[in-house]
Amino acid sequence: MKKVEIKILVRVFSILLQFEAFFLLISMIVSLVYGEKEYIYFLIAAGATLAVSIPGIIFTRGMRGIGMGKREGFLIVSLIWIVFTIFGMLPFYLSGSIPKLEDAFFETMSGFTTTGATILTDIDNMPAGMLFWRSITQWLGGMGIIVLSMSILPLLGVSGASLFAAEVPGPTKDKIHARISTTAMILWGIYTVITIFESFILWLLGMDYFDAICHSFTTMASGGFSTKGASIAFWDSPLLEYVIIVFMLMSGINFTLYYHIIRGRLDKVKSNEELKFYFAFIALFTLSVMTSLLLHHNNIMDLEEAFRYSLFNVVALITTTGFANSDYTTWTPFVWTILLMLMAFGSCTGSTSGGIKTVRISLLLKNTYCEFRRLIHPSAVVPVRFNGQVIKPKLIDNVQAFVFLYLVIIVISLLFFTSCGLTLDNALGAAISSVSNVGPGIGAYGPMDNYSSLPVACKWYMSFMMLAGRLELFTVFMIFTPALWKK
Repeated sequence: MKKVEIKILVRVFSILLQFEAFFLLISMIVSLVYGEKEYIYFLIAAGATLAVSIPGIIFTRGMRGIGMGKREGFLIVSLIWIVFTIFGMLPFYLSGSIPKLEDAFFETMSGFTTTGATILTDIDNMPAGMLFWRSITQWLGGMGIIVLSMSILPLLGVSGASLFAAEVPGPTKDKIHARISTTAMILWGIYTVITIFESFILWLLGMDYFDAICHSFTTMASGGFSTKGASIAFWDSPLLEYVIIVFMLMSGINFTLYYHIIRGRLDKVKSNEELKFYFAFIALFTLSVMTSLLLHHNNIMDLEEAFRYSLFNVVALITTTGFANSDYTTWTPFVWTILLMLMAFGSCTGSTSGGIKTVRISLLLKNTYCEFRRLIHPSAVVPVRFNGQVIKPKLIDNVQAFVFLYLVIIVISLLFFTSCGLTLDNALGAAISSVSNVGPGIGAYGPMDNYSSLPVACKWYMSFMMLAGRLELFTVFMIFTPALWKK
């Protein structure tokens, strides 16, 4: 068995922890601006993070031009989220804002994985610094902690190609540029500019600066953490909801398409089949939900409200953002079924959302159609085409394996949750929500509720499922595969 290069792990972990310490200090400044005593806990957390990371950087200071293998890549990408969560939970836990260890870990992991599931029961009265840090965790996790580091690691003598491959899994990868670091800088630049633009728009529409910034962080990360217990419904503003819808839609689009738009390559956007499927799914399911609302709830909402509630919730769940403008658990079981499907679907690859991803769903649909044609014409060669290219059978096998693994995990999660005493609807919602990084589920864990009543064992289990879902399953489970560790 080939040894893992421990020095590489130590160096990369130490570098990434420096990022976390930096944002902890920014949250401390926010706490100071609002005159909160909780600033001291951010200082302690940042100090602890630096105390661990600085010796690691000193110990590995002679490393330059070091390559990284698959073992190190998968280990770093899987473990860094746990390390970040351990240090990131310190302000919540030490300040007593979240006094239980399992709750503090759950909330922080939910943040970094952009899941948005919360155990908080009184969000409106949380200190501003804590709410800001909670939003920052999602913003960092949205584009990916590892992708952020890609623009820095080469300068410090570490090759990041293996990290990028593990952090950005899926059937397609568009690096934009031959250099991984350049790709990462472009993606983060686009991500940051759109976030700033959204915060400005939200401020113009009536949110104060703090709420606008926090909601911009969590919208573009498709995370869904809000500074209000009622989420977006707190503002009771149709215009604000439509703007949030637009930015949620944007968060679900492959970010490389924005780069093509900037470069004037509109043909790449127009011809992108995944984008077409993405909007087609949204249109189809919005129409279905709206029809159900008009048939069963026409006494409490008019046409515009039915359209807005339908579109908002469809977009919030297919992008796995999880914001709420209404309580969909009061709607019909037909709507619940559609919304659960959307949670599983997810949006585009290369976006900040979770779920199976539209490209995989569309490839399965195309392959199924082609299989019918093959049965009718056994001698014919009927390849699956996507974006004008023939898809190799190996890629179809990968997609089928991923979807199968996803379904197996949902079944295992159902068995685990029901064994802990959850009802079938609560268990199903929690299972899909965690592995797809959505946040709200159905039943007792719907959009206007929280996970505080979840059994302790289920909180730890959900935390692991959030991580597995964020890294698209294979990356996490790969480290448990003996083949990875063979010479």
